[in-house]
Amino acid sequence: MIQPQLVVGAAICEGEKVLAAARSYPPELAGLWEFPGGKVEPGESEAEALRRECREELGVEIAIGERVGGDLVTGDSRFLLRVYRAALRGGEPEALEHAGLRWLAADELDDVPWLPGNRPVLAALRELL
Repeated sequence: MIQPQLVVGAAICEGEKVLAAARSYPPELAGLWEFPGGKVEPGESEAEALRRECREELGVEIAIGERVGGDLVTGDSRFLLRVYRAALRGGEPEALEHAGLRWLAADELDDVPWLPGNRPVLAALRELL
């Protein structure tokens, strides 16, 4: 059995809002929303990967907090997603690799079409906001 690729996502919270990012690629996922992040590279910790991805995708430095929700198997079981709460420590988020960014309050989380793999985290996130 093939092990799923470990991916990490950042639920970047500011006040009572969380940052959501709209995918620009691949075409079948474009327009769906996610928590910024990406693949954990060999030899990299989950925290290191999350900080690197947020620098690359958003141009920001983050501080990483506790996990939000449990392990999520996504992408036809190809990926194992772990989402962490995070806070901005430097920079202003820019959509460097995404089609757009939005700050969402707890009652706005259902206003965007989330990637199916990110959706299970929303209930736990609502309680944090």
